[in-house]
Amino acid sequence: MGIIRKDLKLTSKQRVIKALRKEPVDRVPVCLWMHPDTTYALMNYFELSIDQLNDLMFQDVRQIWINNNYAMEGIVHTYEGEGHVDDWGIEWVKQHGFNQIKKSPFKDLLAKDVTEKAFPYEKLGELMQPMDKLAEKSENYYLGCDISPCAFELFSRLRGMEEALLDLILDPEGASFAIARCLDFSFFLAENALRSYPLDWLWTGDDVAGQQGMLMSPDIWRQMIKPGLKRIFSLAKEHGVSVAYHCCGALRPIIPDLIDIGLDVLHPIQPNCPGMDPKSLKREFGKDLAFIGGLDTQDLIPNAPAHTVKLETEKLIEIMTSDGGGYILAASHTVPPETPLKNIFAIYEAIGFSEEYLLDTATTLRKN
Repeated sequence: MGIIRKDLKLTSKQRVIKALRKEPVDRVPVCLWMHPDTTYALMNYFELSIDQLNDLMFQDVRQIWINNNYAMEGIVHTYEGEGHVDDWGIEWVKQHGFNQIKKSPFKDLLAKDVTEKAFPYEKLGELMQPMDKLAEKSENYYLGCDISPCAFELFSRLRGMEEALLDLILDPEGASFAIARCLDFSFFLAENALRSYPLDWLWTGDDVAGQQGMLMSPDIWRQMIKPGLKRIFSLAKEHGVSVAYHCCGALRPIIPDLIDIGLDVLHPIQPNCPGMDPKSLKREFGKDLAFIGGLDTQDLIPNAPAHTVKLETEKLIEIMTSDGGGYILAASHTVPPETPLKNIFAIYEAIGFSEEYLLDTATTLRKN
């Protein structure tokens, strides 16, 4: 399972489970989300494969996408401007290192046209396939399956963001119908994943907030999205699996609702957004939630001196584990490619791994 420090007694799986239960751990668990170009830079620096790099960087959680996020993040193009059309009919093109939507298949139609036929139910085997190899790591690593985007975010990809937002106001019946179809497909994927793999958590998500606030009113979210999410969350709980939820931005108004329907872990905590200060979130919701994220990727990680990154990482860990645990170390978004490698190493130094240690370990991994 890779190289670990001799003073680390827990497997990654044990470590995450204990941390989420707020029990003592040998170090804070890590799940550092990297921009693809950042990953390549680290692979080149250490001369390692992607699997070896994950071991080196102590990635305690192992998961992969099976819903439309695979089309956005799992399909990697070499050059800017390259693209593909996914199984939903969404056209993607690589821009600034990420796949971005070029054309939405229902942009010129109506929300009510987003029926079951818009979803690749017949491609279940292909969609689930990436989980097969990952599941082999379930004994030692905390295993997740990502079925996001679950609701509005998938609707907005199919319909176009502007059209989807207008539908919420001008055609609420059509929007509610389409979002329900998105949730039905997410439930279908969750049901199959939970039945097929030894999951530790089901990773859900739906970007319904922006940098300054919600993209829709909380009441609209409660009417159109909350019931379907509750159905998915309840399914995971029936299988004895925890629920993680991803939403970028300022989603604080709906955090109590997410707790109400059974959320266990919230990601990614963007600290620069209104209401998303980690200390405040921990104080108000730490009794009911565990958190993953919080290291600012807009300014701190790419721009601050390495010693500041280390100090802020230490402060964040102290805040988020003030009640004994309930925290997994991660960034507030992907670690951007302009980040100096020394700043990434500063994050690891804060949890006891120096750059020298990582280099020595990389040498050992290359020999194995």
